[in-house]
Amino acid sequence: MQWLAIHFFRLPVEVLALPAPAVAIAQQRIVAADATAAASGIRAGQRLADALALLPGLRPHERQSERELAALESLACWAGNFTPTVSLAPPDTLLLEIGGCLQLFGGLAPLLGKIRDGAESQGLSLRFGLAPTPLAARWLTHADSTTEHWQAALATLPVEVLGLNDAAERRLHALGLRTLAQLFALPGATVGHRFGKALPLQLARARGELPDPQPPFAFPERFVQRLELPAKVEAADHLLFAARRLLMALAGWLQARMLGITTCTLVLDHEDIPATQLPLGFASLTRDSERLIRVAREQLERHRLAAPVTELHLQADAPQAMAGSSVALFGQQDAGNIAPVIERLRARLGDAAVHGLAVHDDHRPECATRAVPWPDPKAPADATGSPRPLWLQAKPQALHEVAGRPTYAGAALNLLTRAERLESGWWDQDEATGDLRRDYFVATTAQGAWLWIYRDAHGWWLHGQFA
Repeated sequence: MQWLAIHFFRLPVEVLALPAPAVAIAQQRIVAADATAAASGIRAGQRLADALALLPGLRPHERQSERELAALESLACWAGNFTPTVSLAPPDTLLLEIGGCLQLFGGLAPLLGKIRDGAESQGLSLRFGLAPTPLAARWLTHADSTTEHWQAALATLPVEVLGLNDAAERRLHALGLRTLAQLFALPGATVGHRFGKALPLQLARARGELPDPQPPFAFPERFVQRLELPAKVEAADHLLFAARRLLMALAGWLQARMLGITTCTLVLDHEDIPATQLPLGFASLTRDSERLIRVAREQLERHRLAAPVTELHLQADAPQAMAGSSVALFGQQDAGNIAPVIERLRARLGDAAVHGLAVHDDHRPECATRAVPWPDPKAPADATGSPRPLWLQAKPQALHEVAGRPTYAGAALNLLTRAERLESGWWDQDEATGDLRRDYFVATTAQGAWLWIYRDAHGWWLHGQFA
């Protein structure tokens, strides 16, 4: 097994999304500092008064443990993008078993890059630890170590990674024990006698000498997540950064449960008026985070808020089973997948402006198709067996006749087919399409273009062009 620990070491402050420089505090001591505050020398464990003296513009905020746990569970859903075996190590660490998925991502380095990019896009800082045991992986996050020589890296770690109380740490230092290597060199009975039975067991689990099973994270049956905003947001496009966290968690949840969606709903909560529901539609089943975020961006950029937003909710609407896709051979890409294009056009222009065409059971060309949602799996196929052009004229164009032959652009047309008689619509009172009697032909121009023309009692007409 190969365990990857992801330590979100600034989670208590980054989950609050406060303007920099900011810190999370508990009992007037620093719990976590953002990057700006850390660059000024602010460290966890400092008294708040000392930190303010060092950086007067510091913005302190009380730690919110419940919010941190909710964020960690949301990140566990996001981690489903990489492996289905995820465990929580509260308050700020995830454990991922990645031994079975390295080949899928092309090795360790590409996988770590995807995880780091995904976390940074959500405004989160992280450190990695990699080892065959979960406890060693957690300890190695203090050194941000992913080396294959994990035992050597583990031995160099300071004893502070053990998380012992202050009295135990002072006894260790008094005995000259400052690294794990020095502890590993001592007999287990001696360590247990001086520091309690739990410590030698802990060291044995880290080295893989004792089993250390991890309770798996239970991906929820339904995806409904909320995110409280740090301040009221008055412009819809400013909501994308917060929505990104929810959408990336949704993508991981779908991946872990082998599901896909064609729609989800982003709910915008206001203080004094009912919530706004913003449906996000997709042209085909998907669990791709980039598609989810792209459609959300298009929707938010053209949406006008009725009132400032205080909280976001995201829920998956009717997820369906979606099988995984095979990796393309020799790097081939699916050039025919236009679903992302359809989604983007719908998000910009509205659902009514983008649709597909389906064959309708009617012999009249003007009535032979219907606008349908795209894609429409129930749309019938064309069963006429006769050639039909994709492009019909909005209104048939009159053609001149010279010596009994129709002409186009001043040149006579060459008729390729015999007449196809269409006589239909007697029941329809519409002047344009009712009770027509036409003879249709496929014809070519002098330049080689293929046309669909017909003749009726009033002469020759151009009705369509073949691609």
